[in-house]
Amino acid sequence: MEEAVGTIRAKIQAASVSELPALFLQYEQDMRAGVRAAVSQGQKRLAAYAKEVARSEALQKYEREYDAYAHICGIDEVGRGPLAGPVVAGAVILPKNCDILYINDSKKLSEKKREELYDVIMERAVAVGLGYSTPERIDEINILQATYEAMRQAIAELSVAPDLLLNDAVTIPGVAVRQVPIIKGDAKSISIGAASIVAKVTRDRLMVQYDRIYPEYGFAANKGYGSQAHIDALKAFGPCPIHRRSFITHFCGPEAQAPQQDAAYEA
Repeated sequence: MEEAVGTIRAKIQAASVSELPALFLQYEQDMRAGVRAAVSQGQKRLAAYAKEVARSEALQKYEREYDAYAHICGIDEVGRGPLAGPVVAGAVILPKNCDILYINDSKKLSEKKREELYDVIMERAVAVGLGYSTPERIDEINILQATYEAMRQAIAELSVAPDLLLNDAVTIPGVAVRQVPIIKGDAKSISIGAASIVAKVTRDRLMVQYDRIYPEYGFAANKGYGSQAHIDALKAFGPCPIHRRSFITHFCGPEAQAPQQDAAYEA
């Protein structure tokens, strides 16, 4: 009896990418329209997978270039631009020849994909460190210096000492380990991309928790960034304890300014 089209379609849809080529061979002589459509969809999925494998391999350019180093650590931060909440830095040491797919600049990924990758990275990384700088600290020493502090803390939290740092754009003062700053590194290095994902998911989860404490500002949705609804809430209610006073004077006036702050800010 001829195998039903629906059965074949379900088989191809459920197959792993490694199983697809054998299925294509099995059904290459079946000319029924439904089977041809199912095979075509499977071929597109296989092509997309191959493209992602190639992209992921290209992301390891710097890791291969510095392969002589035993523990290469990617560094990135999230949260320099928001009006509220901490800046969070991530430090991630991945295993050599890491084959985790879909890592990218966290801003280019959906929330669902970031959450999925976060779990994979946390499970498979050699070491992960996180650093935080509070709104008060940001107001005290400015966002750039607070970011450096968070990065140094993230490095210090690693359970394995790195011997090379791949940084997203910056050179971190006060760090003895060799550093390689890479412009837009979160989209060019798998290690930096992993760090950006860990930092982003960590900070987003924090802002969701803050939303429960300060629901007026919509932190779960805007994550502290200056959306119109957030700005309107600032004007209506004034700042809450996690607002950066040095960032909100345009919306709340000089009375919101924190003492001894430095408004210097680099996006």
